[in-house]
Amino acid sequence: MMTPVSLVPGFDLWPSLLSPEAQRGLVETVLAAAAISPPANYATPYGKAMSVAMTSLGPLGWTSDAVGYRYADRHPGTGAPWPAMPQALFDLWAALGDPEVPPDACLVNFYDAEARMGLHQDRDETDPRFPVLSISLGDTAVFRIGGTSRKDPTRSVRLSSGDVCRLSGRARLAFHGVDRILPGSSRLVPGGGRINLTLRRARAG
Repeated sequence: MMTPVSLVPGFDLWPSLLSPEAQRGLVETVLAAAAISPPANYATPYGKAMSVAMTSLGPLGWTSDAVGYRYADRHPGTGAPWPAMPQALFDLWAALGDPEVPPDACLVNFYDAEARMGLHQDRDETDPRFPVLSISLGDTAVFRIGGTSRKDPTRSVRLSSGDVCRLSGRARLAFHGVDRILPGSSRLVPGGGRINLTLRRARAG
């Protein structure tokens, strides 16, 4: 395992960690899962639809509506359980996340050319001592990260296909988001766009 690049304390980046073959395998798995667990542009509690389409893998999935943000064990549209996570994601979490407690949620975000993700904190998990592990597939994203206050300075970095990053420790509750993607920067995803997988432990270990 290569040494990560630490951009800010607690935010570690492994550029090109996943091989092209591993990337293709994950995209195939995710697209098959999306066919039975359709991505949706969830509404925020404020009534605005997100530009990023989302679904999930694993025992729990993240959803949002007028009631609020939360994890649920079933797809809000189909009522069916979320598709299973592939073993490759468990292996990656064991290597970079937590070797003893497995992830119980993998959020799957689909970005088209116009999609963005505003600055936010990942606060819906029970125990923030577990990291968030993020996998980039497809088009490059301009990712922005700050501190634990919205007023803190931010910096941006490009996340390319195959990159893996981790938010832990001091950066676990850092504000972060995606300013934009760079359309056409990858041919991995059929039809273009970016897929972002984020592995989490939503329940207490």
